[in-house]
Amino acid sequence: MSIKVFLSLVLFILVAVAPVHLTAQGTRLLRQPSLSATQLAFEYGGDIWVSDKNGGEARRITSTAATESDPHFSPDGHWLAFTSNRSGVASVYVVPVEGGIPTRLTWYPAASSARGWTPDGKNVIYTSGRETAPVGYARLWSVSVTGGPSTLLPAPWGFDASVSPDGKKMVLDRVGRWDSEWRHYRGGQNTPLQIMDLSTLAEQSIPNDRTMDLHPIWLGDDIYFLSDRDFIMNVWAYNPGNAALKQVTQSTKGDIKWLSGNGKELAYEQGGYLYLLDPATGKSKQVEITVHGDFPWAEPHWENVTTRATNASLSPTGKRIVLEARGEIFTVPAENGNPRNLTNSSDVADRQPLWSPDGKQIAWFSDKDGPYALYLTDQEGKDAPRKISIGESKLAWEPAWSPDSKYIAFVDNAVRVKIVELATGKLSTALSDLFQQRLENHAYSDRMRDRIDLPEAMRIEKTVFIKAPRSIPYGEVVRVLDGIRGAGASPVGLQIDDLN
Repeated sequence: MSIKVFLSLVLFILVAVAPVHLTAQGTRLLRQPSLSATQLAFEYGGDIWVSDKNGGEARRITSTAATESDPHFSPDGHWLAFTSNRSGVASVYVVPVEGGIPTRLTWYPAASSARGWTPDGKNVIYTSGRETAPVGYARLWSVSVTGGPSTLLPAPWGFDASVSPDGKKMVLDRVGRWDSEWRHYRGGQNTPLQIMDLSTLAEQSIPNDRTMDLHPIWLGDDIYFLSDRDFIMNVWAYNPGNAALKQVTQSTKGDIKWLSGNGKELAYEQGGYLYLLDPATGKSKQVEITVHGDFPWAEPHWENVTTRATNASLSPTGKRIVLEARGEIFTVPAENGNPRNLTNSSDVADRQPLWSPDGKQIAWFSDKDGPYALYLTDQEGKDAPRKISIGESKLAWEPAWSPDSKYIAFVDNAVRVKIVELATGKLSTALSDLFQQRLENHAYSDRMRDRIDLPEAMRIEKTVFIKAPRSIPYGEVVRVLDGIRGAGASPVGLQIDDLN
């Protein structure tokens, strides 16, 4: 196969962006609310918008092809601080709530993100990894609303913060999570929120059992924050005076994603909608906001996706390659011929394509009809794709055909190896709880039909699985060797049989 020829192929797709749909609940996908006494600011479509806090038609504040985010009302409600990369690097800006030309406040070449205001409204607080080494880490800074040099705040680490109403203390979230959407994460990035005395630098931790605590907001005598300590991200409150900790919201329908406050009210984002919350009663109400705007960069357009090819699979003859590019499935020739778009579905995510060993079919996963499912079509894409449900699995990775092209194995979101019989659509689970900690790179063995070979080491509590002898009974997974694999050992794996 000529790599040079392969890379020279140009793949184009027509990107069609779905129009905004308005329902009785208003426009969806509103994010990052900030609350003033009378208004709500939020991010939508990469721009900053403002509406009455009781809902209605939103008014656009920014209109650029750049990404604007992190809106924060000043204490008097007359200004908005926000983050924008319009200059090429994320920087902090302020703009009057009536709109106008924003003023840039940060000029350092490292990225800066707005986090709020000092209680007197004279300074904007932001986080940045500027001037840190050898590995960058976030610290908190303040800059005057009129511009000028920034001042480093005393917290040695700081990703987010909120200052007490009297300006004497500050509640800190020290570490930014690399994936804040990781459900039930309990790793080292989960540090307790800290209350710092700005005069003595003494610190007090908010009780934390390795839970994910985010978006601290100091209102009155209480600190409000988001926490997944009941396994759903809800609003919690902590009183530094008496150390009382209580749960404010009891949502079970999905995580709350953002939190802000003003006076005696809180605002949050959930399911793409914005809500106002009375923390005294724990009662919330959705704010019905409608958004109308021109987004020229989101109009249907042709896009070159040649450089975005991934998850390539070679045909059995070696003459063509199937690959994924921006959610479309293509086959391209190794030398002569034209590329083929098998899916033509720019409004869905088609993923993980794989060519069958007999060369007759191509499989992939797609959310075309809602939940992810397995799809099959002929190699030329002439037939309508056949859909096969993957059952309770929400996502699928690392698909592998059996050598006879009758089965496909994959790893799902619950870290289970699932096997689907293509003729009947029957699903079975080959491996489940045993591999919750590490499971990857499975493939069907060419040596024994309907067996799974795991060529990479999978270490679970210092246990290594190696290739098992043929005498193992069908349907069993056997631990063959305990201890860390030594240098020079043969590839590890295991065998699974009896798919019935």
